[in-house]
Amino acid sequence: MRRLNATILVPAALVAALLAGCSATADAASPDTATTVTTTSDADVTVDQAMAANTAPDDVDLTASDDEVAIDLDAPTGADGLTVDGSTVTITAAGTYRLSGTLTDGSVVVSTSDDGVVHLILDGASLASSTTSPLQVLDADQVVVHLEGENVLSDTTAYADTDEAGAALFSSADLTITGDGSLTVEGNANDGIAAKDGLVIAGGTITVDAVDDGIRGKDYLVVTGGTLDVTAGGDGLKSDNDEDATLGYVEIIDGSVDITAGDDGIAAQTDAILADGTVGIVAGGGHRATVAADASPKGVSGTVSVVVGGGALLVDAADDGIGSDGVVSIAAGSVTIAAGDDGVHGDQALQISAGTVDITTSVEGLEAGLITVAGGDVSVVASDDGVNASDPDATTEAAPGAAQQAPGGSAASTDVGLTITGGTLVVDSGGDGLDANGFLTMTGGTAVVSGPTNDGNGALDVDGTFDVSGGTLLAAGSSGMAMTPGADSAQSFVAFTFSSTQTVGTVVHVLDADGTELAAFESSKDFSSLVYASADVVTGQTYSAATGGTVTGDTVGGLATAGDTTGTTVATTATAGEAIAGMGGGPTGGGGPGRRP
Repeated sequence: MRRLNATILVPAALVAALLAGCSATADAASPDTATTVTTTSDADVTVDQAMAANTAPDDVDLTASDDEVAIDLDAPTGADGLTVDGSTVTITAAGTYRLSGTLTDGSVVVSTSDDGVVHLILDGASLASSTTSPLQVLDADQVVVHLEGENVLSDTTAYADTDEAGAALFSSADLTITGDGSLTVEGNANDGIAAKDGLVIAGGTITVDAVDDGIRGKDYLVVTGGTLDVTAGGDGLKSDNDEDATLGYVEIIDGSVDITAGDDGIAAQTDAILADGTVGIVAGGGHRATVAADASPKGVSGTVSVVVGGGALLVDAADDGIGSDGVVSIAAGSVTIAAGDDGVHGDQALQISAGTVDITTSVEGLEAGLITVAGGDVSVVASDDGVNASDPDATTEAAPGAAQQAPGGSAASTDVGLTITGGTLVVDSGGDGLDANGFLTMTGGTAVVSGPTNDGNGALDVDGTFDVSGGTLLAAGSSGMAMTPGADSAQSFVAFTFSSTQTVGTVVHVLDADGTELAAFESSKDFSSLVYASADVVTGQTYSAATGGTVTGDTVGGLATAGDTTGTTVATTATAGEAIAGMGGGPTGGGGPGRRP
């Protein structure tokens, strides 16, 4: 699955295909090369599949030689592979070098054409420069920085235009950082740590405070271990190669990462991948912050994809918690998000197949062209739509016979929709609960919606086919724009409206004609309509909604399979498979005069 940033390499025709949520293949020509690009709207992506589409880091021998050259930064002297010119120490050969002491205003430069690895052991070293980067690699095959003891790097506040370096720790070659020691980096002008090729962090306790980006690897940034604490005015962790479709990715395999960023917490030109480890992010001041109109600080941003395959991710972002121009896949792990805009956003597609996703605050919780909940435990709190399967073209007028017409005259897209096949989905929304500009299909799992309390929105809002053939669905909310699954839905439903608003904490029991309880629901919000679909509901039979009593046993979003009906009162009755007058059925049927005024 290889998909490029459409704004850079993909032609206009393919961009249109991406926005439509379709699959397409095209040739993107540059002045010197031609690249075949395959795009997809399939978000069923694992960490291994995402990495298979990328160029992995080269294997590097992390073992430093016992035959090392000692560099006393308090009084450096020349040696084999080492020259000293004033306050500039230059390493000219591959090998192992141990740096200790203090270089108050100078720099250590690596410049060698040798094949092999330059091992730099920082052993209680403190380097600062008032004019450039204190530790810079200008030419080398591979460089490994070993951390021992406590080490500090601090660069200039302004680089000369002719200076190749631009970070307190700068490398023009592939760079690996490892060891058991610590490194404190002060990026006073630009970035804290930057590699023009690839960057791997395999160990150490690393603290970065940078004016711009915290840690940047142009080709890739891979974290396999260690403890990172990054404060950045720009992006926290970043990879920005926009010339090679197999590069420009950020991958976290293990370790602990804590990021406070003015812009994105993690920003990948292609894929942002969390395989394991613990990641905490505050982006743009957090979800309560007010940011400039042209700013969009996201927690995790991957232009092609964001893939979570394990570990723990905690995000507090002024914009989207997770955002991608392509697809988002959450296949395992634990994700907790507080977002100033969308909780999780994928332009093309979003799939949650396992793990735990808890969106504690958002404007829209889950948003993408195609959304699939196939497993896991998902909880969404949103001030607007809880789950929104949307497409920019979904509100355009349809040509005759081109697509089903949603109420109000807008076209229901057949390429946009929500599919629920497993897991649990709990939604608390101020706007529509489950909103699909196209289809909504449910074949399994449990979905519980506590929808809007105003009549301008509905707990369910589907413009196309609305079919339930498995699982359990309960949607409670206002009645002004309420709707049900289609009349020809494979699994039946029962829809209740109440003569008066039921208040927070009301317990509703769904009973069949014999008084047998199918479900009990304790509301967390006011509601006046309730739709319940399950395998136990039989079309044509009469059911009642009784209020009072209690809910017993385990609950999902307030829904349980049993309760205590002692002292309950039947509030209303309904016939399964029929929408009550005033309610809009699904577009394929269900009765009612339609949802839109």
